[in-house]
Amino acid sequence: MAAHRYIYVNAFAEDPFGGNPCMVFFEADDLDEETRLKITRESRLSECAFLQKPASDADFAVRYYLASGPIPMAGHPTVATGIALIEAGMVRPGDSFRLEVGAGVMPVETRAGEGGRPPVVTMTQFAPKFGESFDPGEVAAIYGLAAEDFFAPPQAVGTGNMQLLAPLRSREALRRAKLDPEAAARLHAAHPGLTYGDAFLFVLGGETPEGRTFARLPLAPPNPPEDPFTGSATGAMACWLWRNGYLDSPRFVAEQGHWMGRPGRAEVEVLGPREAISGVKVGGPGVALMRGEIAFRTQSGSSA
Repeated sequence: MAAHRYIYVNAFAEDPFGGNPCMVFFEADDLDEETRLKITRESRLSECAFLQKPASDADFAVRYYLASGPIPMAGHPTVATGIALIEAGMVRPGDSFRLEVGAGVMPVETRAGEGGRPPVVTMTQFAPKFGESFDPGEVAAIYGLAAEDFFAPPQAVGTGNMQLLAPLRSREALRRAKLDPEAAARLHAAHPGLTYGDAFLFVLGGETPEGRTFARLPLAPPNPPEDPFTGSATGAMACWLWRNGYLDSPRFVAEQGHWMGRPGRAEVEVLGPREAISGVKVGGPGVALMRGEIAFRTQSGSSA
């Protein structure tokens, strides 16, 4: 049996048991897509990361998988990948590198944590694409909400994934939101440009005094019920807020996961003027919690 080592990282967290967990697998070139999906489903995590040889001039390459399939870019697995590379001695805190993901090559910066805190990994996500806007009532129906719960029409925005952003007026509405997976699937089928049909729900105002935003991302099966912290959607949200004048400064702290008992935070900086955003930096700390290896034999008897 061939073995593949992994490091289990909680991303966007300084607490070993906070933020969003991700298993980062090394030297995964020989694992096909079906096997990667099976591993992700077995992990019961929202995403897993698989390092492989670059097909470009990037320093490293990685591919990201949900239980439902591959995605071109992901935020918390990028932080997790950076932390795993540091833990493996392949990157030192303070290094910068170019990371190839499904959507292209992203610049990634690292820095040592202050006062014994864990290191911080910051990605520069791609320039945003602003897609179609949605009828608030159409999105509200997926979550048991009303159209009046939104302070602006939901919109598809992508900095690597096309994410449906849903701006809510109140924390009460955010707490009340409950995903109807069948309705989300119908919306996704009707709007195939979305990476997935689940909406990133957010409000202005954080869970702590330093937070500027707070968010939730309920997920449809076979994924876990909710994502603790969503770095790609946070980048898209930041671009939407900056472009539409809801931020006084392009730099702020985004929060997510506190209501799940997995508090997470990201340092965010939108790059460029409101009318010509060139990218967005999203970064946060990460804690390597576990190391191990996976070894198994396929049903055909060949090793994987």
